[in-house]
Amino acid sequence: MTDASAQIQETVDSNDVVLFMKGTAAMPQCGFSSRVAGVLNYMGVDYADVNVLADDRLRQGIKDFSDWPTIPQLYVKGEFIGGCDIITEMTMSGEIDRMFDERSITYDKEAANRIREANL
Repeated sequence: MTDASAQIQETVDSNDVVLFMKGTAAMPQCGFSSRVAGVLNYMGVDYADVNVLADDRLRQGIKDFSDWPTIPQLYVKGEFIGGCDIITEMTMSGEIDRMFDERSITYDKEAANRIREANL
């Protein structure tokens, strides 16, 4: 295991929800990262944000770790969930709510419903 993958594994193991992104939750530095962080922030999900732009080893390491070519990447309870398109689809279908419920992740159900209503 490389230093980067060990660091990634430690981060994923020690946080219920982790978003590997370009920038930070408070200051995303790409539209896709901004969209996923925005959904999580709006839904009140407590998550760790990891800025892959701060470390080239992490930027490539997370792609190798998940075998997924793009960033952002969302992990919930140690499992890779997906990137921007998948999280957007899961949010719109309500699947993200079910996943959070099944995994005991606290979030604002009304906020999740408002996202769907606003995008009908």
